[in-house]
Amino acid sequence: MRHGKKVNHLGRTASHRKALMANMASSLIKSKRITTTVAKAKALRTYVEPLLTRSKDASTHNYRTVFSYLKDKEAVKELFTVVGEKISNRPGGYTRILKIGNRMGDNADMAFIELVDFNEFFEGFGKDRKAASKKTRRGKTSKSAATAVVEKSQAKTTVNKTEEAPAISDAVEESAPEAEEITTFSETAEVSTNETAVEETTENSEVVSEATSEEASNEDSADSASEEDNKA
Repeated sequence: MRHGKKVNHLGRTASHRKALMANMASSLIKSKRITTTVAKAKALRTYVEPLLTRSKDASTHNYRTVFSYLKDKEAVKELFTVVGEKISNRPGGYTRILKIGNRMGDNADMAFIELVDFNEFFEGFGKDRKAASKKTRRGKTSKSAATAVVEKSQAKTTVNKTEEAPAISDAVEESAPEAEEITTFSETAEVSTNETAVEETTENSEVVSEATSEEASNEDSADSASEEDNKA
């Protein structure tokens, strides 16, 4: 029994399987996409991706190593001149498998296998990818990241201060007319009180003058009456 065996023999001998994988890898490198069964596509992915990783470094050793697998000069040239430059910034995952249904006849599961960076119709094609950064098991942030966080916080505080300053000036400008209105109201109140005081004084003076005139007329009438009595 083959419990735990992950290699799919594909129903072929070792030599037949090697030849099959080499021919399919050469066809994939030249055409950028081929149609095959899902089982063969998954087996081809584990076979061809290490070769694609070697194409990033165009050294003599890598040329000879890849040629020992493919046995095809044109495929090796295409791999190191075109494909290697295209996938230089991608840290693995160079191929994509897309299932397309079952085959007529034997009802086998069929799929496309293609190079990811050569599919111009796929969403996100042509976007620049940053080089893969080395990840540590400890989740420590670098000094540059810490300084960037501090700079961002300082920038936020300065922006908040600049936003608060015009708000305060606007509040002062809005309160200024209200103060002017209050002063004008107090002035009008004072003027009205002064006017009422003047009116009261004039009324009092008029009352006093009328009283004095009445007293004078009474005195005159009394004098005239006394004179008439004396004459009689």
